[in-house]
Amino acid sequence: MKPSQNLRMGRVEFIAFCAMLSATTAFSIDSMLPGLPEMARELSPLDPNKVQLVLTSFVLGMGLGTFIAGPLSDSFGRRTIMLLGAIIYCVAAFVAWRAASLEVMLIARMFQGFGAAGPRIVSMAVIRDLYSGRQMARIMSFVMMVFTLVPAIGPLIGAGLIAISDWRGIFLAFILFAVITMIWMLLRLPETLTPENKRSFKLSTLLEASKELFSHRSVRISILCQSTIFALLFAMLSMVHPIYDVTFDRAESFPYWFGLISIIAGSASLLNATIVVRFGMRNVVTVSFAIQIVFSLIMLALSQNPPSDTVYFTLFMIWQTSVFFLAGMTIGNLNALAMEPVGHIAGIAASLLGGIATLLGTCIAIPVGLLFAGTPAPLAAAGAILCFIATLLMLWLRHCEKRVD
Repeated sequence: MKPSQNLRMGRVEFIAFCAMLSATTAFSIDSMLPGLPEMARELSPLDPNKVQLVLTSFVLGMGLGTFIAGPLSDSFGRRTIMLLGAIIYCVAAFVAWRAASLEVMLIARMFQGFGAAGPRIVSMAVIRDLYSGRQMARIMSFVMMVFTLVPAIGPLIGAGLIAISDWRGIFLAFILFAVITMIWMLLRLPETLTPENKRSFKLSTLLEASKELFSHRSVRISILCQSTIFALLFAMLSMVHPIYDVTFDRAESFPYWFGLISIIAGSASLLNATIVVRFGMRNVVTVSFAIQIVFSLIMLALSQNPPSDTVYFTLFMIWQTSVFFLAGMTIGNLNALAMEPVGHIAGIAASLLGGIATLLGTCIAIPVGLLFAGTPAPLAAAGAILCFIATLLMLWLRHCEKRVD
């Protein structure tokens, strides 16, 4: 019996569930944004810019966790590893809630990200267990569409929790979110890993699977392209609140603007789900990267000679929306492109794809974020360079595939 035949969920519920699993990471980052100034005053008063490491330390831990979450799920099952990751996530969130120093906070956040890697990566393997090809890309697009609603409400939830308690209350919300998700999984999701696709958790098995994975050009290109997107996204998330605060003096209204932008950007996944079957994953990704080069160069030029405050802020919001829109048009497609030839090692593939792309993206995003000096210029320059590289990579992939055909 195929896993899909034993699935208790309908397609809509399945998409919503996978989106909630993926949204664990977005919620863990975006809801922290309104609390950064208060956190900086309490934990890092002498160097407030360091508090943005609370975001990137989580991403770093998540990147490390992705390397083992998928292989473990290939051996012990999808449900077991998602549950284990959620437990680590909740324990680390409790430690962060009680943290009295920035150092303890950063360590706790790294372990929280490590735990979040379980639900995030294994959810991709679950989708691959049940779907393939452009239908898989379509499902991932719908997941991304729901996933993008979380950034819309994350800062608002964070601001609301700060209003009734303080920034520490956000960590209790993380625990509640994870508990609800795992109860949902235990009640509604059967094990999707079939016995014939189980693999022993051995070094030789991992090396063999890794060798097979990287033998595919589409996988290598997908990882590099995803790295550029993650780098731009993580740098944006690290700098966006300081930009609203320092550059535009709009820190108090930040959650509302951020939510509006996230909702608008969420339409990207809906658009992608509509057009990807017709135009193909490669075409959609390539064009999306090329368009973002233009947007980033325009933002970079404006940062050198800013117009009036209202116009400058409006144009920055348009650019910020375009960055999130780019993620909706590309990440699901790139995942589907890479996972298509490796369905029999979906867990290991999802781990390596997510882990390498996340770590590379984080390593690029940290120095870009620390370059903030009052304008979006470093971020815009990074966006133009990263998207130019990604466009070249996608064009090269298309050229190689045509040559083989």
